[in-house]
Amino acid sequence: MAVDLHSHSRYSDGSDSPTEIVTMAKSLGLSAIALTDHDLLDGIDEAAEVAGTAIELVPGTELSVQWEGKGMHLLAYWVGPDSPLAGRLDGIQRGRVARNHEMVEALVGLGIDISMEELEEEAGVGVIGRPHFAAILVRKKAADNMGDAFDRYLATGRPAYRARSRIDAAEAIELARESEAVTVVAHPHTLANGADEFGHLLPKFAQLGAVGVECYCVDYPQYLRENMAAAAEELGLVATGGSDYHGTYKPGIALGSGKGDLHVPDSCLERLAARRPRT
Repeated sequence: MAVDLHSHSRYSDGSDSPTEIVTMAKSLGLSAIALTDHDLLDGIDEAAEVAGTAIELVPGTELSVQWEGKGMHLLAYWVGPDSPLAGRLDGIQRGRVARNHEMVEALVGLGIDISMEELEEEAGVGVIGRPHFAAILVRKKAADNMGDAFDRYLATGRPAYRARSRIDAAEAIELARESEAVTVVAHPHTLANGADEFGHLLPKFAQLGAVGVECYCVDYPQYLRENMAAAAEELGLVATGGSDYHGTYKPGIALGSGKGDLHVPDSCLERLAARRPRT
């Protein structure tokens, strides 16, 4: 059976509610779904109620951390609401809010009429993220589509991009251990260019203390998924994956199957669970 260990709801930068995501996962026949909203756990209770015993819900979050002078995303699984890691999420969110104000100022300076009020309306119950900026830019015809909005304004190095404060990767991994959670490096292609760099990075991920790495990603061809998974397992890292589903904020990506050819075996989740620390 298949699992999907990377999804986002409208509590962060997805378009669907946790209820809709879990219901969809059930209809697809997935054996487990992980809700991994950015730097928060707000949708977990709703998702758990819908999941019941029909499908395994893995409570998680996607953390934005600092590693070797650059940003990295870590997926943390089985994070409890009263855990040490959960206690740090409010501070991370405050940094996100400050960054959003800076990005609004940058876009206004570029001649684009955009406000925090519009962003709050777009995000609804969730925290504001760059996809919400992108959706508004498309509506205002400042960009042709979501990808164009990132390419023109919002991606790293573009004129409206602003970095935000992040906790150190090693600190995040230690907080996860104290919280009886496991950490996985998300979409490692954002940290490397080409297979050679991947080969150098995998041992670093293991040394850092991450439990796993996303090898089954929608942006990788099948041969690369298999090669990365084999290399990760040799280093003691659990090869995992997921669709990184965002609903309409990431068009063309389906829950469970990504662009149509993604299959993350449930054995990935079993191996992750076996590595959970016990305090």
